[in-house]
Amino acid sequence: MFLKEKKSGDLVEVLGVSDLIDPFQNSMPGRYHAGEEMGESKGFSKTALVFPSGEALPRCWVDPDYK
Repeated sequence: MFLKEKKSGDLVEVLGVSDLIDPFQNSMPGRYHAGEEMGESKGFSKTALVFPSGEALPRCWVDPDYK
């Protein structure tokens, strides 16, 4: 699964889908998907990511108080 970083517009490959959909996790592991070489894995804040279409992540993925 790929998401887009808001600030740079670069694609980020999601390496931990369970962390992405867990509203109690503020970040998730991923790596930039740009250029010819695979980037190093690092943590990305979920608030800095959107879907490639520009749509925000579902609130139930980022807000632990969402009901």
